[in-house]
Amino acid sequence: MKAEKNKNQRQKVKYSFVKILTGSDLSRRRLPFMAVESVNSGPVVWLTGCIHGDEVTGIVTIQEVFKKIQKQPLRKGAIYAFPLMNPMGFEAGSRNITISREDLNRSFPGGKSGSLAERIADKIFTTISQTKPTLVLDLHNDWMKSIPYTVIDPNPGQTHKQAYDKAKSAAEKSGFLVILETEETRRSFSYSLLNHNIPAFTIELGESYIVNETNVQYGVKSILNILKHLDMFEDKDEAFVFDVPDKIKAKSLRFVSEPVSSASGIIRFLASPGDIVKKGQAVAKIYNTFGKLQDTVVCLYDGIVLGHSDSSVAYPGAPIMAFGAI
Repeated sequence: MKAEKNKNQRQKVKYSFVKILTGSDLSRRRLPFMAVESVNSGPVVWLTGCIHGDEVTGIVTIQEVFKKIQKQPLRKGAIYAFPLMNPMGFEAGSRNITISREDLNRSFPGGKSGSLAERIADKIFTTISQTKPTLVLDLHNDWMKSIPYTVIDPNPGQTHKQAYDKAKSAAEKSGFLVILETEETRRSFSYSLLNHNIPAFTIELGESYIVNETNVQYGVKSILNILKHLDMFEDKDEAFVFDVPDKIKAKSLRFVSEPVSSASGIIRFLASPGDIVKKGQAVAKIYNTFGKLQDTVVCLYDGIVLGHSDSSVAYPGAPIMAFGAI
């Protein structure tokens, strides 16, 4: 465990680990834990990354946020982080936990006597809950050809309205488009937090597998926006806003992965991530091996293209694009 105080004694920075399991060879697997605590009480913010092992940009984004805060200390409050929640998946470049092949982000809030993923989820969830967080920001990556954006889970109902409203308010300060999720994934990390009255939302930072330095910069600036909103951090930089057309920024957008392909073949995209699209507009074409057109994919809503499928192969029923639909 490492702990140090800034020269001006305004905050304490700590690095340590949380044990999650002992392997058959008696090796210990641990989650890296980071903390920076101001001498002044205030909001508690958690940053989490790499819940899917192939989504690595969040790890570096969290590292860079902590570097920034060590140079410019917090005004108040504390930031805690689990930058690498799925170390086994990370080492193998796998979305899931490689030992049990489980999706950690479908295992919350977890259980002490459950499956491996549920036990890890319980350790993460319990550790975070005990700090009574003001906000949890879960950093993810999307398809390789994607713009960054935030995702708010479906409203969990009147009982948890306060947590939902706080999460939505913070997301609106992120500088990214705010996308409302349409699928209720009850065992996801962020949805489980909302269901326990903890404000939380997801930040999607573009492509998986590699560290995209541009998206790291976007992520850092977005998180600093939110810390400023909570009066935890101050600097002279202007608030970050991701560059999208004004007519989209002001709209309420929901996540849509339709239409899907109706045929097998090779995808040729007609619209790029970040493009504004209209209902009825052709956004992709599917060709067979001989170059014969099999399907023209037509947009179902007005909105913006969020991303392209990572694969050039289409098959019936497969989503090939994601949209923020008005």
